[in-house]
Amino acid sequence: MSSAARELRFASVGDVIARLDPSYPVFCVFPDVLRARAREFVDGFPGTVLYAVKCNPHPFVLKALWEGGIRHFDTASISEIAKVTEQLPEAHCYFNHPVKGRGALEAAADVYGLKDYVVDAFSELDKVTEIAGTDITIEVRIATPKGKAVYDLSSKFGAAPDEAVALLKEAARRGCRTALAFHVGSQCLDPDAYRVAMEMSADVAARAGVNLEYLDIGGGFPVVQGTGVLPLDAYFEVIGQTNERLGLGVPLFAEPGRALVADGGSVLTQVHLRKDGSLYINDGIYGCLSEIRDGDFDPPVRAISKAGPVGGKTRPFRIFGPTCDSLDVLKQTFELPESIGEGDWIEFGLMGAYSIGMQTGFNGFVTDTIVRIDGPQNSFNS
Repeated sequence: MSSAARELRFASVGDVIARLDPSYPVFCVFPDVLRARAREFVDGFPGTVLYAVKCNPHPFVLKALWEGGIRHFDTASISEIAKVTEQLPEAHCYFNHPVKGRGALEAAADVYGLKDYVVDAFSELDKVTEIAGTDITIEVRIATPKGKAVYDLSSKFGAAPDEAVALLKEAARRGCRTALAFHVGSQCLDPDAYRVAMEMSADVAARAGVNLEYLDIGGGFPVVQGTGVLPLDAYFEVIGQTNERLGLGVPLFAEPGRALVADGGSVLTQVHLRKDGSLYINDGIYGCLSEIRDGDFDPPVRAISKAGPVGGKTRPFRIFGPTCDSLDVLKQTFELPESIGEGDWIEFGLMGAYSIGMQTGFNGFVTDTIVRIDGPQNSFNS
């Protein structure tokens, strides 16, 4: 498919099918949805919003979030820093990966002029100050309890409170500006996790006795899917009330990713073979559907034919990806029309996060057709 075709704008997923008749997978971006979600965060969160670029670094996504009011970006690599600054020169990037290569640090400091760096160990503090100097802000990341997050991130990163106190003191002694950071875990289902982590941060800050530039409460905001997930306002309320009660007196930062972009993208796949209750499609766990491999994420799906949405009685189907690896199968079954067959399409919703950014290209299968669909709603909330 030509690059020109990839830049076409479409009115709907049905329009994509009518105009492209794609036998290859198509990633659909809904810029209006992304802009609205960005505005929701910018207006609702009691502080500064950073987009976690790792969730989806595609230019369509970055542009839509900028248009929605996002001006700060959580970046974890030189590639992400470059993508943001080259497309959005006025953006403010933060090097928020706790482990950074020396070459990456040199480029971040000398080429891109970054001034904010996360550390959770003394050796990393030494490395950062040796390369980037001391006219910078050192964010000390603390480990927090997992709580009700689906994915625990403190098992890999974060200093214990006593070490965090010592790191803050040493960073300040060296002449750096200081800040605190934490991450309660991805897809956090309990707003109270932020209260607990903020109280830990307040204790660390008081014991360190240094001036903080800000408190970065990380990401973890969940995608509202089905029942049992509270709306974002509930999280913002807990965070705002806790900040007021603790009286930290410093700006709050947040790094939403999944909750910002999940419903701003979908993956359009085609059925290439049906074997009774099994469907073989052209994307899978090595591609844009990697988030579904463990069964923890159950996205909405719908079947479409050239004539339009496929209706009728449904039944559960097992779905296999396109590679020759027998592991390339989605763990859960999906309810789809009994009549679905070869040549029909399946659209997976809530796929804006951790999809095109995580695909591998294994076996030569890759989703490289990415289209914009204009309009205020995606296929699953219209």
